[in-house]
Amino acid sequence: MQKIKRDDTVEIIAGKDKGKQGKIKSVDMKNHKVVVEGLNMVTKHAKPSQSNPNGGIVQMEAPLDISNVMLVVKGKKTRVGFKVDGDKKVRVAKATGDVID
Repeated sequence: MQKIKRDDTVEIIAGKDKGKQGKIKSVDMKNHKVVVEGLNMVTKHAKPSQSNPNGGIVQMEAPLDISNVMLVVKGKKTRVGFKVDGDKKVRVAKATGDVID
């Protein structure tokens, strides 16, 4: 089970966007990377293609290492733990003790 999932709200704790919050767009568990909506923007030079006939300079989100983001629950940054609830394993916010999902 993963500690951070798609559509979670996270805060960036290291790098150029430190302190900013956003929603997770995608998670790559194999490479330990996440893409956060509207954060870690980079400039790419795109060649002309079928979908973008003019090409040009494009702003896009770049992946961040998963260790550089922290889950936000009820407006508070928290680490994530796990607890067995009945026969299901659930995520738990370490700061508040609340069950996340």
